[in-house]
Amino acid sequence: MKFDEVAPGVWPDLIHPAYKSTVKRGPLQPALRIEAPVPVSRNIAPAPRILLPHDADLTRRGEQAPLGEKIVVTGRVVDEDGKPVRNSLIEVWQANSAGRYWHQRDNHDAPLDPNFFGFGKMMTDDDGRYRFVSIKPGPYPWKNHDKAWRPAHIHFSLFGNVYAQRLVTQMYFPNDPLFAYDPIFNSIPDEAARRSLVSRFSLEHTVGEEMLGYEFDIVLRGRGATPFGL
Repeated sequence: MKFDEVAPGVWPDLIHPAYKSTVKRGPLQPALRIEAPVPVSRNIAPAPRILLPHDADLTRRGEQAPLGEKIVVTGRVVDEDGKPVRNSLIEVWQANSAGRYWHQRDNHDAPLDPNFFGFGKMMTDDDGRYRFVSIKPGPYPWKNHDKAWRPAHIHFSLFGNVYAQRLVTQMYFPNDPLFAYDPIFNSIPDEAARRSLVSRFSLEHTVGEEMLGYEFDIVLRGRGATPFGL
């Protein structure tokens, strides 16, 4: 299925006035299509050796356990035909439980956690499933206006098995009161597409008294595609 066959309203506009910085940095000219010269294989994938110990457990990167609510996130990655995207690299990054990123440009007046760096990576398995352990991120102010706070979210970068499946998006948590006020979340016009970025609480994947479980399924390309996250 071609890019222009994605249902209207699924992709956010590259210039969304409510998200003020897009007015300054968004492209003014229409995108150019580059057609693939030949069909490409679905079986090209990064080698699993790129993973290091604890890459899929963001809570085990420091000397002690990080502060905050421990969670496990899992889901399936599928293509536009519903087939699993196997052996494919996923990268994630996020703020800590106080809503601060481990980055020199984040000067939010919230504490850094010396045991939580907020990034990880993993591979999908033969069923397209992934799983990682983390800390639930906190909301944070982002200066779009004087009361602008981002809902809690985790950033995802997916490489798929071919270049056309490349996706960068965000996963949100259920029932966040900031949804209605967040122009990034609301830059996606279609309500169903927006809601596809909200994870589902999962008692099945909750691990005893250790951590709560969330499910977040991702579709790469097609009419049911997971939206691009600004």
